[in-house]
Amino acid sequence: MLKNSYKMLFLSMLFLGTILSICSSSWFSVWMGLEINLLSFIPLMMKTNNLYSSESSLKYFLTQALASSILLFIIIYLSLLNLNLLIKFNSTINMIFMSILMLKIGMTPFHFWFPIVMEGLNWINNLILMTWQKIAPMILISYCLNFTFFSLSIILSIIVSSINGLNQTSLRKIMAYSSINHLGWMLAGILNNQNIWIIYFLFYSFLSISIILIFNNFKIFNLNQIFSFLNFKNLIKTMIFFPFLSLGGLPPFIGFFPKWIIIEFLISINYFFMLFLMIYFTLITLYFYLRISYSSFLLNYNEMNWNFSNYLNYSNFFLSSIFLYFNIFGLIFINMIFFIL
Repeated sequence: MLKNSYKMLFLSMLFLGTILSICSSSWFSVWMGLEINLLSFIPLMMKTNNLYSSESSLKYFLTQALASSILLFIIIYLSLLNLNLLIKFNSTINMIFMSILMLKIGMTPFHFWFPIVMEGLNWINNLILMTWQKIAPMILISYCLNFTFFSLSIILSIIVSSINGLNQTSLRKIMAYSSINHLGWMLAGILNNQNIWIIYFLFYSFLSISIILIFNNFKIFNLNQIFSFLNFKNLIKTMIFFPFLSLGGLPPFIGFFPKWIIIEFLISINYFFMLFLMIYFTLITLYFYLRISYSSFLLNYNEMNWNFSNYLNYSNFFLSSIFLYFNIFGLIFINMIFFIL
């Protein structure tokens, strides 16, 4: 208990920093909350016996410190301006604020640090980086929307992540580019209101947890390790790849439901060109999910006979089974509820 007590302290401060940023009434309080969040996450990333995690934590700190310093400079600069000047430069200031917040969450064209940092972290820290660390900046982005710049960033995020994810063999980088792809979809929901974003984010977090629990349980980090599941139980392989296909938005899995909501919303506001690009390049993302599933289930690697019995945690196994069944039948249940209502 005493050994991990510092983790509970920093996790509590991590949550506190995000809540402070969301609930703040001034940009200076927002900056304070983001800094508390950053300084609480750095100790959780670092491990003395792992040089890669130390390197990733340093890169993450430098990137976030750069964004925070620019944000603080802009806040101080705005405090010295009068009201007329604020109105005159409103669109430019909004674009600057959006750029800073996009750098914090790793959205294109400021995504350069995100896959590199994820490559050096363990799966639990990656889960925090992919989910909780995106909450405050995405909500703050909704306060200062510049539609032209915002739409361009959404399209670039989906295109860049789809293309860069094709030639990856590291599962952490695949999950990183997948996260950037889903960022584009989530932020497309903010164009109207935050409710659509909240629905998408909850589904994305649920699917990410269901995948990362398995990867963390079996210590899987590369594609060649997945192939060794051919000598293991088919149920375990199924528990990995159904959430993968659901994360890609393949019907009838539950991951298609939030994408369905975004598609209907973009059709209602006549964003047909952006919607076409989003669907087209998301199909490329779905392709490298299908490639992993196809290779693991159908290719035969008899020379690999690794023993995973030592890594099996039955509590995680049971929890992942629940996630699996919800991935398969969740969309059916949701359709039944809408039909009854």
